[in-house]
Amino acid sequence: MKKTGNSDVTVIIPTLNEEKGIGSTLRELREVLEDPFYLVVDGSSEDGTVRVAKEMGAEVVMQKGRGKGRAVAQALEHMILGTRYLVFIDADYTYPAEYVPKMIEILEEDTDVGMVTGNRFNESFDLKAMGNPHYVGNRFLALMQYLLNGVRLRDPLTGLRVVRWEVLKDWKPEAKSFDIETELNHYVGKSGYRILEIPIRYRQRLGEKKLKLRHGFTILGRILLESLRMF
Repeated sequence: MKKTGNSDVTVIIPTLNEEKGIGSTLRELREVLEDPFYLVVDGSSEDGTVRVAKEMGAEVVMQKGRGKGRAVAQALEHMILGTRYLVFIDADYTYPAEYVPKMIEILEEDTDVGMVTGNRFNESFDLKAMGNPHYVGNRFLALMQYLLNGVRLRDPLTGLRVVRWEVLKDWKPEAKSFDIETELNHYVGKSGYRILEIPIRYRQRLGEKKLKLRHGFTILGRILLESLRMF
């Protein structure tokens, strides 16, 4: 895979007990990105996540509390001078890093696009990588965010996305958990920027899945809350 020079890129990786996936995730990112700032926000992992991340050269920030939303909010407070693009990626190795340079390229070429996301639901999608309950939940929540928030994305809950820092520099996330992607979608959309999806492959995760049924209700609650703010 070809490297692309992006010293103005910050890669944000929330972690919680991701020892099995964090090393492979960072290793693959290093194959396609040149000298980004790697920021791992760890929610008190009880395994070797922090050790592996530091060995791979990432800056590790210990998270206050738990939850993906809290991790993202804390990461936004640690942006380094010169950051132009934020790469959000999960630590479980499900999202191939090979798509990130193309996503950055799209933002470079089209200033109307504020965020590029990876769409898992295309011809290469393998249901075994996600599981049927999570697939059905994703499709339902995608429909709800379109109907209630006006966010028309096939995969609004994807864990791979690249966003312009100028779009998010004043953002103060309220979401504490896996509803952070839903809030982010709505925030970028109402900021006047376009959101563009590109098809990506999706792999089976390394390690234990954190997303549970209860998180689906949390995400739906965020969609409903954002819809009320539209009036």
